[in-house]
Amino acid sequence: MNAINLYKIARFLNNRRIPFIPKLIKGVIFLLYNSVIPYTAVIGEHSKLAYGGIGTVIHSKTTIGKRVLIGQNVTIGRALDPDGVPYIGDNVYISAGVRIIGNVTVGNNVIIGANAVVTKDIPDNCIIAGVPAKVIRIIDHDIYDLLKNIY
Repeated sequence: MNAINLYKIARFLNNRRIPFIPKLIKGVIFLLYNSVIPYTAVIGEHSKLAYGGIGTVIHSKTTIGKRVLIGQNVTIGRALDPDGVPYIGDNVYISAGVRIIGNVTVGNNVIIGANAVVTKDIPDNCIIAGVPAKVIRIIDHDIYDLLKNIY
């Protein structure tokens, strides 16, 4: 059992209008994994949290696509703008320690290097790294094959 499985249970119950248990599960995720993964966030199919999701913080209004791998100690949240929450596309690898902050769109088929700070939109098919994050390479193949071999 890891944080993503608990999230899925809480999301399922919340979508069925069961009010108390999803909040309880959110608290269990925090206690067991030191993570905030709200059941109101949208996380796509086949997405995973590395190391069970230790230290992961996801904003409650964030949308995360399919086949996204999120490393430990990652923050996906808003900046001071209350409407600005991140949107993560499909086939994305988010390395350990990454911060994705504000009204940011991360495209499809993207690799984000460790400890990068993403504050601006990221195009499809690239590798980004640094503080602030910059495109360091354009890629022309699907990273999904790489991701399924990692985890």
